[in-house]
Amino acid sequence: MTPAPFHADLAQGPTGGRAHWVRTADGLRLRIAQWTDHAAPKGTVLILPGRTEFIEKYGMFAADMAARGFASLCVDWRGQGLSDRLLPDRLVGHIGRLPDYQKDVRALFDLARAVDAPRPWFLIGHSMGGGIGLRSVIEGVPVAACAFTGPMWGIHLTPWVRPFATNYAHFLSAIGRANGYAPSTATRNYVLSAPFADNKLTTDAAMWDMMRHQITAVPELELAGPSVHWVSQALRETAWLHRQPSPDLPCLTLVGAQERIIDLPRVHDRMARWPKGRLVIVPGAEHEVLMEGPATRASIADQLAAHFTL
Repeated sequence: MTPAPFHADLAQGPTGGRAHWVRTADGLRLRIAQWTDHAAPKGTVLILPGRTEFIEKYGMFAADMAARGFASLCVDWRGQGLSDRLLPDRLVGHIGRLPDYQKDVRALFDLARAVDAPRPWFLIGHSMGGGIGLRSVIEGVPVAACAFTGPMWGIHLTPWVRPFATNYAHFLSAIGRANGYAPSTATRNYVLSAPFADNKLTTDAAMWDMMRHQITAVPELELAGPSVHWVSQALRETAWLHRQPSPDLPCLTLVGAQERIIDLPRVHDRMARWPKGRLVIVPGAEHEVLMEGPATRASIADQLAAHFTL
């Protein structure tokens, strides 16, 4: 564990934020941040970001949780942020196998122990991090409760595409395109390539500008579209998740009323069979409910704090 770059001015998180380099069991270097220097009598929230995201993006959320009595830790997944990228073209989102991310989760929990992060521990996963986090709690990570926002428990596909998507991804892999961009995906990060009007992430212009500014200020943070192989793996992983029973753990899941990225029926199905679970639809919100306007963010932070208060 050695110091890693951390852009506190971009993160706008609690005071004392810093980052560390850690090694996974398979030898990759990850960046993990901690906001644990303030009083945190209620425990620590372990933040699992979505695909393309990075630590600094969650600084404001960490500040919201700090104001409610929680410390935070956050990870740059393998292949994104400042952690080791997996392909020569660093902008392609890639993974060997989706369960490989569990090695990153283990590294995050190892760091939580190393820095003596205040207990109890809680997990929140957004989008891809929601899929990773669901497997983590199914496999028994030591958290007292979990929460998810816009979780990738299925990928939104049009009805005519869904039956062919997996086979098509396998076909492209077989003809040597496994590491290339998946069809219809962008070669730049979404917030740099899409206009604010009718974007699928947030309805708040200030948060949109913040996300753009973070990447333009530190271009090394940028990640673009996923590889063909990532899509193939994501479809396999979400199918596996769908077959698993829900763990015996309190769960709060929040999705935007205007969600257009994940498979909403999968979320409704999962939460309908989660005995200790509750699903909240966030009015007027898009996919990134933690990156909406101030009133929405405050309401969600209050709900999460109540959920995590034991």
